[in-house]
Amino acid sequence: MNTLIASGFWTSLMPNVIANKDVFIQSTWETIYMTLVSGLVAGILGLLMGIILVVTAPGGILANPSIYWILDKLVNIFRSIPFIILLAVIAPFTRLIVGTSIGTTAALVPLTIGCAPFYARQVQNALFDVDRGIIEAAEAVGASPMQIIFRVYLREALPDLIRTSVVTIISLIGLTAMAGAIGGGGLGNTAISIGYDRFENDITVMAMIIILVIVFLVQIVGDWFARRTDHR
Repeated sequence: MNTLIASGFWTSLMPNVIANKDVFIQSTWETIYMTLVSGLVAGILGLLMGIILVVTAPGGILANPSIYWILDKLVNIFRSIPFIILLAVIAPFTRLIVGTSIGTTAALVPLTIGCAPFYARQVQNALFDVDRGIIEAAEAVGASPMQIIFRVYLREALPDLIRTSVVTIISLIGLTAMAGAIGGGGLGNTAISIGYDRFENDITVMAMIIILVIVFLVQIVGDWFARRTDHR
């Protein structure tokens, strides 16, 4: 009896959500897919760029003003481009890479390009906060640049890197919704193409709720890992 009452309550409250539950399952997995794949690629690229920015900066362990200037300006440029414009600008490049500029897989290209520079700057800031005295001590005992990068920079900055990664992933989830609004799939596409365009507000509200749940889960897991690795 209670089950029937609950079922009737949700059917009356969100009739369009119930009717499109398979669409929500599919779009949720598309959002997770876009976040995981583009987040992984952008994370690797962003971490690499962030490390290069730190070690080639003036006073860095591999100081190189030319490389630093070029990479720093590229990061600034791509961070400054609004994502919705980036989607349109790199559409030819996206078609070259995946054969189309529409769809979930196609969205991975602009998501990666849009996210990597943002994460690179976050990594740079986290690594810059590593105590300079620890780096100088490692240099004094003859540690190589690679040893300093992996055993000093990345180890000492790990809690901050986890926190910045969480911020980046949450921002990326928001970008997947924006990509979905122009045909990239995922919850953003469901919210716009079904909820907004057809005036089915319960669809839009449910898409928002699912995105919020994903964001909260990412934040909780990220905070747990950050606490586990922070021994300061």
